[in-house]
Amino acid sequence: EVKHITNWDLNTVADRLPAGGKLDLTELGLGVTSMRVRVGRNLAAYPLPGAMTKQDRLDMEADMVKVFKELIEDPAYGGNYYSLTPGSPYEVSEKFYQYLVKSHIMFKDMAADCYLASAGIASDWPYGRGCYVSADKQFIVWVGEEDHLRIMCMKKGTVLNEVFDRLKNACDVMEKISGKFAHSKDYGYVTSCPTNLGTGMRASVHIKIPKLTAGGSDKKAKAVAKPLGLSVRGMGGEHTPIGADGTVDISPSARLQIQEAEIICALYEGIKNLMEEEKKA
Repeated sequence: EVKHITNWDLNTVADRLPAGGKLDLTELGLGVTSMRVRVGRNLAAYPLPGAMTKQDRLDMEADMVKVFKELIEDPAYGGNYYSLTPGSPYEVSEKFYQYLVKSHIMFKDMAADCYLASAGIASDWPYGRGCYVSADKQFIVWVGEEDHLRIMCMKKGTVLNEVFDRLKNACDVMEKISGKFAHSKDYGYVTSCPTNLGTGMRASVHIKIPKLTAGGSDKKAKAVAKPLGLSVRGMGGEHTPIGADGTVDISPSARLQIQEAEIICALYEGIKNLMEEEKKA
């Protein structure tokens, strides 16, 4: 029986936190690190992307523009919304879109992905697609990708709590304005991909493990990471190469029947254990 619990409160996992509750990467021997936490969310008022009509996509984007207008007026967020919808008052040029893609801010052309196309998720491209970017570029929301929303917080820093807490606050603010996110009392947040069901969350950091990636292969790193409940990816995500200096993207694998607070703790613990294995290698 599946009974997923949604819980962001780090106080409930105090026994897994360092003294003071701060998930400080400097305590693990790391310096300033690329940290990222994201969630996939869908609005309860609309069908999932694979079942949406073109009008659904346009209406959903219009609803989200109202949310982004409020965020833009809020000094804690600011920023801009960039739309790919032809004729939208927020439409950007093809050249600027490609700049956003190369800057890892916007998602790639979904129509070129045969899997998303066959699932109906890429239908009506590029209508109803866009991206909100905060003034500090550390908070980004994709609109109309695999899920209605891909909400992300990223930062180069040393304290995981900072991106985790900001994401939680941002999700609360957005849901209050946009209306309820699709959520099941048994399965958690409803997502297009079954592997994201539950928290819809992925928390990751970039770390250097040159010994475990010697020769440019991540096989040894993955073998060490799997029993720790971690996934190892290239710097650009799945199916991308590891960094020449041994930099990889590390994240907890679980999404379902694990709480949000547990995921961020699992990431911290996993980094600690992986760094210990790196020293032994």
